[in-house]
Amino acid sequence: MKNIIEITDTASQRIKDIISKADDDTLGLRIAVKSGGCAGYSYDMDYIKEVNPSDEVVEHDGVKVFIDQAAIMFLLGSTMDFKKEKFKSGFAFLNPNETERCGCGESFSV
Repeated sequence: MKNIIEITDTASQRIKDIISKADDDTLGLRIAVKSGGCAGYSYDMDYIKEVNPSDEVVEHDGVKVFIDQAAIMFLLGSTMDFKKEKFKSGFAFLNPNETERCGCGESFSV
């Protein structure tokens, strides 16, 4: 069975780095989609300290990413990457479900 999202090695390594600097009881990273931004939706990521049984879990290279149940339909088939550029760095989602993305890249629509 294919994962809801694919996590690149670069994203996995960055997640390992940030979790290693988080509180000891941090279990992983949780991805949700929330309403907002100029295109309608935005990705929301946060540390989790306890598992929500309705979340889907995607593992890659020892990293656990928890997907909010309500975000699954928005994220199916996506790839999570980490981009480091000259003036900015951050997680990037390559999402085939997006029909539009705002100019700053912070929000999207489906």
